[in-house]
Amino acid sequence: MNRDLTVGKPATVLWRFCLPLFGSVIFQQLYNIADSLTAGRFIGENALAAVGNSYEVTLIFIAFAFGCNMGCSVVVSQLFGAKDYHNVKTAVTTAMLLTGGVCLTLMAAGLLFGGRLLELLRTPPEVFADSALYLRIYVLGLPFLFFYNVAGGIFSALGDSRTPFLFLALSSTANIAMDILFVAGFGMGVAGVGWATFLCQGVSCLLALLVVLRRLRQLPDAAEPAPLFSRKLLVRIVRIAVPSTLQQGFISVGNLVIQGVINGFGPGVMAGYSAAVKLNNLVITSFTTLANGISNYTAQNIGAGQPGRVREGFSAGLRMVWLLCVPFLLLYFFAGEALVRFFMEAPTETAVRTGVLFLRILSPFYFVVSAKLAADGVLRGAGLMGAFMAATFTDLILRVSLAIVLSRTALGATGIWCAWPIGWCIAAALSLLFYARAFPGRGKGQEES
Repeated sequence: MNRDLTVGKPATVLWRFCLPLFGSVIFQQLYNIADSLTAGRFIGENALAAVGNSYEVTLIFIAFAFGCNMGCSVVVSQLFGAKDYHNVKTAVTTAMLLTGGVCLTLMAAGLLFGGRLLELLRTPPEVFADSALYLRIYVLGLPFLFFYNVAGGIFSALGDSRTPFLFLALSSTANIAMDILFVAGFGMGVAGVGWATFLCQGVSCLLALLVVLRRLRQLPDAAEPAPLFSRKLLVRIVRIAVPSTLQQGFISVGNLVIQGVINGFGPGVMAGYSAAVKLNNLVITSFTTLANGISNYTAQNIGAGQPGRVREGFSAGLRMVWLLCVPFLLLYFFAGEALVRFFMEAPTETAVRTGVLFLRILSPFYFVVSAKLAADGVLRGAGLMGAFMAATFTDLILRVSLAIVLSRTALGATGIWCAWPIGWCIAAALSLLFYARAFPGRGKGQEES
């Protein structure tokens, strides 16, 4: 059901909207965690390393899907908040056309150059074949990834966070069962992991698109049918989508560089990092998804001409993400070894030690990065993309450069993990500064020039 985020107590509205989003991201991450868990426990440590290695390449595709999601979501949120239902429909179809073109381009690039990317990552010979196979299957499923992400953005823009949660709960649960069936039951190896994800994402994508079309038909009709394409709305969508894609894309490229550095330390460190980074990504993706909810809340209120509600929403969002930090910090810091071992049947001591150290270094700084992402959510929802990009690139440049430099010191692989908190702290200070300048108190937010 559609929900207006411009009325009601901001904290209550945001909590009700974001809680299903958090549930959604848990199930979304189950796709990746289930793949790694199945590979590590039913195939072996090299299979886990292969899936984790390919995952860093898939993040590039996810970056583009995320950009399409946010471009559509923010613009549709602003139009929905302004009660401009005629342009809501046109914005949706315009975004779908844009998404289809981007998806086809990336599929071609992935199939042609995926192997070369794995070579650039210095993928060890013992995991190269499985990495390439998993990546090819993933690329074939890109249409499902892209159009599901756009459908999810539309649901969020209309104030509905419950429907995508239900879709993800069903498909993620099915993915776990199919992973085990294809790998343990049919003996398909890494290919089974890939095809299980392909099929489950496909079903959830088709169902989501059908429901989106039905929701759009329920919106009030204007005197004239809404056009399928608008160049003006395309520009608005691209203005949000491109910086959002660049944000995730440069982070993904940075992660690829970091993965290449990690690969130089051998399969043991690779496997430990692969397990630990999945756990870390569960947290970061949770924060990012809640920040996306803050973006939708901000965009609807900006569209409705009520920027005064944005600051209250940010305060509520900050309390929400900090509350989430506490259990993750305690779990990862004190039970990290058990969690890392859970991914592997017979892990080497190097793999376990690597994963545990990674989690213990990063988890205390979750309070910092969550504050940054919450502020970024407001900046993006308000269309302040220059400030948004500045903070993001600062984090990325610091993390990548420091990872390279520190890995060559006596710290070794530990130096790579230390780069994360440094980048987070400096970038968080920038994001919060930009937010404070844009919304200085309870008055109206400033527009970016």
